[in-house]
Amino acid sequence: MGADLPEDELRRLYGEIKTIAVVGASEREDRPAHEIPAYLQRQGYRIIPVNPRGGELFGEKVYPSLRDVDVPIDAVDVFRPAEETPAIAKDAAAIGAKVLWLQAGIHSDEAQSIAREAGLTFVSDRCMGETHWYLFHSDDD
Repeated sequence: MGADLPEDELRRLYGEIKTIAVVGASEREDRPAHEIPAYLQRQGYRIIPVNPRGGELFGEKVYPSLRDVDVPIDAVDVFRPAEETPAIAKDAAAIGAKVLWLQAGIHSDEAQSIAREAGLTFVSDRCMGETHWYLFHSDDD
């Protein structure tokens, strides 16, 4: 799968990422699709929520789709079922994202092919927040 990047490559990615579009971001605070982007925002990343419901979340406008986002996006973090990820991969490529990250439990060979053909770094079946914590804070215990 795409989650097998070495730790130094993952650290480099986090260092280059400034803005993360979160597809499937949730307003429900008890859901990972809220908790993880909130954690990443606390770590200094700008979170751009993407959800057809619209509104505001994390102090940012919620966009109905990736293609509606009007700010540059470095990474797309996906909290949607695997069958939706090929279309999300196409959208991520279309908006110029550099990274497509599918959360823990999500993988799609088709999305992986689309992302890699478009030059995106692909990570799947791995939590973006837990990985960040492991790489940058696990020694704080």
